[in-house]
Amino acid sequence: MSNRIIKKVAVLGSGVMGSRIACHFAGIGLSVLLLDIAPKELTDAEKAKKLSIDHPSVKNRIVNDALAAALKSNPSPVFNKDVVKRIRTGNFTDNMKDIASCDWTIEVVVERLDIKQSIFIEVEKFRKPGTLITSNTSGIPIHMMAEGRSEDFKKHFCGTHFFNPPRYLRLLEIIPTVYTDKEVVDFLMHYGDLYLGKTTVLSKDTPAFIANRIGVFGIMAILNAMEKLKLSVDEVEALTGPIIGRPKSATFRTADVVGIDTLIKVAKGIAENCPDDEAREAFSIPNWLEKMVSNNWIGDKSGQGFFIKKKGEKGDKEIYSLNLETFEYAPRSRPRFAAVEAAKGVDDLKQRLKMLVAGQDKAGEFYRKFHNSLFSYISHRIPEISNEIYRLDDAMQAGFGWEIGAFESWDALGVAKTVDAMKTAGDSVAPWVDEMLAAGNPSFYKIENGKRLYYDIPTKKYIATPGAESFIIMSNNSDKIIWKNSACRLYNLGDEVLGLEWYTKMGSIGSEVLEGINKGISVAEEKYKGLVIANEGPQFSAGANVGMIFMYATEQEYDELDLAIRMFQNTMMRVRYSAIPVVVAPHGLALGGACEMSLHSDKVQAAAETYMGLVELGVGLIPGGGGTKEFALRAADEMHPGEPETITLQNRFLTIGTAKVSTSAFEAFDLGMLRRGTDEISMNQSRRIADAKKAAIELYDAGYTMPLQRNDIKVLGRSGLGMLYAGINGMFRGNYITEHDVKIAQKLAYVMCGGDLSEQSLVSEQYLLNLEREAFLSLCGEKKTLERIQSVLKGGKPIRN
Repeated sequence: MSNRIIKKVAVLGSGVMGSRIACHFAGIGLSVLLLDIAPKELTDAEKAKKLSIDHPSVKNRIVNDALAAALKSNPSPVFNKDVVKRIRTGNFTDNMKDIASCDWTIEVVVERLDIKQSIFIEVEKFRKPGTLITSNTSGIPIHMMAEGRSEDFKKHFCGTHFFNPPRYLRLLEIIPTVYTDKEVVDFLMHYGDLYLGKTTVLSKDTPAFIANRIGVFGIMAILNAMEKLKLSVDEVEALTGPIIGRPKSATFRTADVVGIDTLIKVAKGIAENCPDDEAREAFSIPNWLEKMVSNNWIGDKSGQGFFIKKKGEKGDKEIYSLNLETFEYAPRSRPRFAAVEAAKGVDDLKQRLKMLVAGQDKAGEFYRKFHNSLFSYISHRIPEISNEIYRLDDAMQAGFGWEIGAFESWDALGVAKTVDAMKTAGDSVAPWVDEMLAAGNPSFYKIENGKRLYYDIPTKKYIATPGAESFIIMSNNSDKIIWKNSACRLYNLGDEVLGLEWYTKMGSIGSEVLEGINKGISVAEEKYKGLVIANEGPQFSAGANVGMIFMYATEQEYDELDLAIRMFQNTMMRVRYSAIPVVVAPHGLALGGACEMSLHSDKVQAAAETYMGLVELGVGLIPGGGGTKEFALRAADEMHPGEPETITLQNRFLTIGTAKVSTSAFEAFDLGMLRRGTDEISMNQSRRIADAKKAAIELYDAGYTMPLQRNDIKVLGRSGLGMLYAGINGMFRGNYITEHDVKIAQKLAYVMCGGDLSEQSLVSEQYLLNLEREAFLSLCGEKKTLERIQSVLKGGKPIRN
């Protein structure tokens, strides 16, 4: 691979996708030039200001308004507020020449071939030879866009299909043409993975590429099964969401978000452009769906689709669902199916799928029909849309949020058994599947030596996924477990590094997880170089087990509660003070105790999408696992001569006091939860465990020694308390916080200031931990704190009392 360096990117088109792609590139530190058309008419406001059509603010109005709208959107397209400083806007008329300084130009204009081709004519006038040029089209054939372009343009041109929103959806399809240089393809596959944090999937230049081809078929298959079984919208939503490892938006909520008109457009495009597709009839649009579009009931962008928000009987807004027979909306129902009820308690998705497909009710029949048609379809798409099966699974997981891919689901249900059932039901399978089974290969994937291998059709052998050495999946190392309990597993990750994972609900941290951390450190200290703490659940951890806290507090078992808090604090201090480096690799939610664990580690290797915070005040407590102590310590270290000593303390106090949660790992640096120069970010979440292992080895090889416990932490005593108490009182008088909030905030202030000391003092970590634990225990005895915890345990938000 050549030493191609990307410093500046031009994004042509500032619509919903273009503006957000620009934000993502800027988010990883690149300079971005965002261009769009210049308007042809003045607005009334511009006329009132007597501006001309050639005024810079007029010519850049479209691009500037689009970027401003993107920055205000939710979820945010940027990692932190500073990202926008790296984006410069302009228009095609004045600024197309500026792409000459860009290393990569990506086209994101309207989905019309003629318009894209006219843009590329202009691009070719100014683009520097040898630089990348790609299109974000979601369906226009890539080779058609390259027609008429120069040889250098064609060599460096391909499709780069991001999914919306590009910051959050991890799929990036790379679609080369016959002219695309292999070096360009290899570079984009690597760059998208390592720097953009994407699951890069190599796709053939076929209609809808991979993810939309399979994803839209999946939706149409669900609609067909729904009609045959006479299921309602609410019933289908209950059957096709998290229960089968799909997003909460399931089928119809997803359609409303994407746009029903968009769904129909893609489905019709596949039917028209894939005459040899054996399942072409599945893409026929039902009359009721056409009627929805003619009514302009196309989803969120029109205000109603399969769902609509209406005022309920109590005056609150409620979600109503569409009855497809009467075409009237009614309050959402909560349908129940025996198969679903039986499977709900099963955490393992693969086991759950087996139970659901075996169900003897209407749900089981639905699952059999849907999976049979899906498996038939994906088998026939090889090698049409991809030569390798794993690319289809990667695309569906990263682009549509499937927990496991379609071939992996097929494995879970048993390939041979399912093929027999499919043939009995009249669903065909591609000949290569029969050949695979006949040769004694029973599955599409298998695990060997901790690596996942996939069945390669041309060679009829199992081979490793390319680049798999850059990823560590702990659960693939079941033959390397050296210790476990009912919540944790401790693995040998190789190269003398251990890995600890746990698999509790929401990653909650209870006594067994604490046991696992202590055990992992002890074993590592005996004969290993370091310990990586991570897991592969949907979230790293939502924090400590508040159910246990609630139980001890309500039963007034304060000695047991004191012991539990001491154990948590001692474990966090063990993370900080051990003979080997401990690297924590969080992703998703890292709240409460999980944040405290990260604060005490030697290094944090966080996924870019890590949402970190000390949120205990939301349930009427203060951070009790060393978080309050650690923020007081960091506040002291951040005090600089010549600056008011209370500033850093106040900032740290407010971060805990308002239960701030970072919106990304980048913002966690701004909030002081991650340390600049020490902690790092893995843009690709799938790389973070391998990156953490590498970091542990580097720390060990650099001569790691156990740090000394601190006894020089400067606390402000009464002078700090006075300042913080005054602020708390002001919030109370302004009706921003309740009387109980005041009590919690004062406890927090007391700990962070080192107690009621008459003057500034130097104290130890243990001194602050003792204050923290005492404050935590006292709040556990408060009735209103228990009410807040109970509200959370019931699945609601903390009540304001």
